[in-house]
Amino acid sequence: MEEVSKKVGVGVIGAGFWGKNHARVFSELEETELLAVCDINVERAKSVAKQFNVKAYTKAGEMLKRRDIDAVSICTWSTSLAKEALKALKAGKHVLVEKPMAANSKQAEALIKTAEKEGLVLSVGFLMRFIPGVQYIKRAIEDKRIGELVCATAKRVSQWPERIGDIGVVKDLAIHDIDIAHYLFDADPMAVYAKTGNMKHRLFEDYAHIMLTFEGGKNAFIESNWLTPYKTRVLVVTGSEAIAKLDYITQELTIEDAKETVQPRIPWQEPLKLELQHFTNCVLGREKPLITGIDGLKALKIAEAALKSSKTGKLVKIK
Repeated sequence: MEEVSKKVGVGVIGAGFWGKNHARVFSELEETELLAVCDINVERAKSVAKQFNVKAYTKAGEMLKRRDIDAVSICTWSTSLAKEALKALKAGKHVLVEKPMAANSKQAEALIKTAEKEGLVLSVGFLMRFIPGVQYIKRAIEDKRIGELVCATAKRVSQWPERIGDIGVVKDLAIHDIDIAHYLFDADPMAVYAKTGNMKHRLFEDYAHIMLTFEGGKNAFIESNWLTPYKTRVLVVTGSEAIAKLDYITQELTIEDAKETVQPRIPWQEPLKLELQHFTNCVLGREKPLITGIDGLKALKIAEAALKSSKTGKLVKIK
């Protein structure tokens, strides 16, 4: 008889809009068993826990004492992500921390060191990498199907989301595209030039235009804002032989070259499900993390450099 493998026991810290989605997916996956949710808001914690028939906690420390919890998702406010992730790692749990991973790169470095020391999986929630179209473009670049990669342009704009209150558009939205540029170019950018500003938001920037320069004269351009009346999430990748366009929302991909325009048929898939499935497989030792703590740290450093560039009006070199 085939051995029945033990399910990975999981908990979710932060039961807001996104944490609730994590809880739902973990409750749907075959390899995971959702055991608990935690939120500082007792009503929210209870409501989400009741929905999935699991235990509610208001203190993460209490939840992390449970031996049957192997891994956790951290979906709290951005400024407390690192603190909660560090607690979980020190309690011996594998961690998937939502972007931007930490409030600053120093905090991110502490997470990486702790995970390495404890021999635990630490991954960062860069969801876009799991969209099938992004994987298709990555392979097309590697196989030179679009020729040499020249440039990538990303547009991620929408109205200001009420859920955000502790970071600006660079670390909340643009960081996704910073990570995608780093992933597609398979290199660290040499320098960053950015302009940011705030039109409606008092405390943080609500629009940003960022240019990343890579070796060999290649560039990535990122436009992000919380000002536009409707939501746009688009990636355009220019190669020497073809142009690939991806709509992140519909997941439609178009490849245009000199002769034709092709729309590869890629079935729509829920990126969060693919992401949490992959994270679970990493916990089980079946796969190697596609996104590591180092990737999170690099994206955060580039985001910090973009904010510095905007403040100083100068190009910022990336070390």
